[in-house]
Amino acid sequence: MNLTITHEAAEWYKNELAIENQTALRFFVRYGGTGRIPGFSLGIKETEKPQEPFAEMVAGDILFYVEPNDAWYFDGKDLEIRLADCVNEPVFAYI
Repeated sequence: MNLTITHEAAEWYKNELAIENQTALRFFVRYGGTGRIPGFSLGIKETEKPQEPFAEMVAGDILFYVEPNDAWYFDGKDLEIRLADCVNEPVFAYI
């Protein structure tokens, strides 16, 4: 699995979460919401740097990553995150 996030989306997270220093943000599977699999969606949480991430990318001084125990949700698909201009929020594409 590849994780890709645009600079604009990374800056949105940085501003929205008031991140001032280098940090790590973990995407994790949560029950509820709308996502790739009905009844599940992705959450995000600021954490320490992971030891062995399943997928990772650095953008805007932020390490975005997914842990191995959440890999099932992606089922071999890549995750691309970009900023949607019309709503000024990140959107996820599973490719």
